[in-house]
Amino acid sequence: MVNETPGDAIRERLGQRGWTQSDLARLIDKTVAAVNEVIQGKRSITPDMAALLGAAFGDPPAYWLTLDAQNRAVSSDPAAEEVRRRVKLYELAPVREIERRGWIRRTDDALGLEQELKRFFGVSSLDDEPTIHVAMRRTDTGEPTSPAQRAWCFRARTIASTLRVKKFSGSALVDCAQRIRSLAAFPEESRKLSGVLADFGIRFVIVEPLAGSKIDGASLWLDESSPLIAVSVRYDRVDAFWHTVVHEFVHIRNRDAISVDVALAGDDQVPHAMKSGSERRADEGAADLLVPKEQLESFIVRVGPLYSKARIIQFANKVKMHPGIVVGQLQYRGELGYRLNREMLVKIRHIVTSVAVTDGWGNSLPAEF
Repeated sequence: MVNETPGDAIRERLGQRGWTQSDLARLIDKTVAAVNEVIQGKRSITPDMAALLGAAFGDPPAYWLTLDAQNRAVSSDPAAEEVRRRVKLYELAPVREIERRGWIRRTDDALGLEQELKRFFGVSSLDDEPTIHVAMRRTDTGEPTSPAQRAWCFRARTIASTLRVKKFSGSALVDCAQRIRSLAAFPEESRKLSGVLADFGIRFVIVEPLAGSKIDGASLWLDESSPLIAVSVRYDRVDAFWHTVVHEFVHIRNRDAISVDVALAGDDQVPHAMKSGSERRADEGAADLLVPKEQLESFIVRVGPLYSKARIIQFANKVKMHPGIVVGQLQYRGELGYRLNREMLVKIRHIVTSVAVTDGWGNSLPAEF
């Protein structure tokens, strides 16, 4: 046991045997007060007490003397306590990186760092790990799986909480979906995305991913009538960007409580069959909204496996969608290799970040709002 005290060890052994402190005191011929003081850490274990405890519990006396000495060395060292405190805080978030990104202020001591993290997570105590859960009618589709992913989500949520949008209405999402689809056909139209989503009561922010997080996007709720779509644009490609945006939109349409999507797009994406039911539904809904499933499958039957650039562009024009998005879907289905038709997967980050609220790539927002 890490940092086990003699009191912890005695309590465990008493419990195993069904003894009370009075029973132990009687067995070793000590007062109950003396036993209690050892358990509470108010009295050191002497060689005599170590021999008695060893005889009672079947341990060598050296075990009790070593345990007592180690415990007192740790508890009496303020520097060690400071280290333990920092370790706990570093387990909650990637401290150095969020300091570098300006999400929290740099501090010189554990107390200052603790105050910064409480502010960042919006909690009064860090005794329990901060959660970004919002009560919804449906269960969560997934919680952040690492400190970096959780920190990214909190940052996105904090930024989004400052944005003003129109009143959200679930019944208007059919119209919203069509507006989104019309934007996806032309890269320059992505400038309008945040405005379109705001018109339907959906907040939209872009946050550069933290190192190693592989996070692509998230759909969150500030409350039950305030949805948020956050994306990282980890892959600067038209197909990855729009699949992520629409995937999160489908989660909102389905009233999923929270979705944090990792390896959603790009070469390292999670295979469809390995995803949960809600994630598969969001994937399928996003793909169908961008490129109608029946039309794509008909194209595959008629043309595959000989997908020339001309035929892809012709089909994309027919369904009124950017050819890079068609290429992305063919790649995901295994119809095209990931190295083919790369020129159609145009970059989009510089376009969308020029208008949407963005944190990253040299654009640093304040630590506090």
